[in-house]
Amino acid sequence: MDTISSMRTNHGVSGFSSFSRENKSKSELFPVMSLDLKEHSTDFTNQTLTAFSSSSVVAPAKISTSMIGMSRGMRWWEKSTNQNMLEIQSANHLVDSLLNAGDRLVVLDFYSPSCGGCKSLHPKICQLAESNPNVMFLKVNQEELRTMCHGLNVHVLPFFKFYRGAEGKLCSFSCTVATISKFKKALEKHSSERCSLGPAKGLDEKELAALVSVGELKMNLSSLTMHQASNISYRAEEQHQQMMV
Repeated sequence: MDTISSMRTNHGVSGFSSFSRENKSKSELFPVMSLDLKEHSTDFTNQTLTAFSSSSVVAPAKISTSMIGMSRGMRWWEKSTNQNMLEIQSANHLVDSLLNAGDRLVVLDFYSPSCGGCKSLHPKICQLAESNPNVMFLKVNQEELRTMCHGLNVHVLPFFKFYRGAEGKLCSFSCTVATISKFKKALEKHSSERCSLGPAKGLDEKELAALVSVGELKMNLSSLTMHQASNISYRAEEQHQQMMV
């Protein structure tokens, strides 16, 4: 009996308490969300929904996995009133937004509603957007635009890409609340005032080709190149007219 009591003491409530603390410490050390793990979870959900649909007389309505178990009031990613924060709806919307940004610094903010690190970082990003009104923040929901994100080589969250004018893509990285200084340094470095270097370049050819290959852009690469060229021609003419005035 003494032996059993000892085992209960060593492996009872105190054992679960230490396991909880260990898991907590690990979550603090690894705050970045891995999309590889998430893929398995999403696949299982989709398979469950497919099986239910095939066994039912009436097919259920399409359900977004990012909305399951979340009420309207819990949608933290929608809590922003900044005019310089825009939600991207598609690959074409992203391409056009970058081309129309002119010489403004553009930050692509890749997030997921189910990502704890994204949720923790979101208020900080909103504060930085408010204090930098000349910077455009384009929000990309990975769960809604999964194929596009894979085409753009986004594999961890939260993730950011910086673009500006004729320079195109400047840098890309992942950061969390603990490493927010990385984001602030990039913002300070690339948002400083400068002379216009020409019209916006937007996504580079490699990124455009990747989006075409996964079917996110419904046009060939030559058409996209012509689209960029026409935008450059239009911007150059616009700048010439402004100089004449």
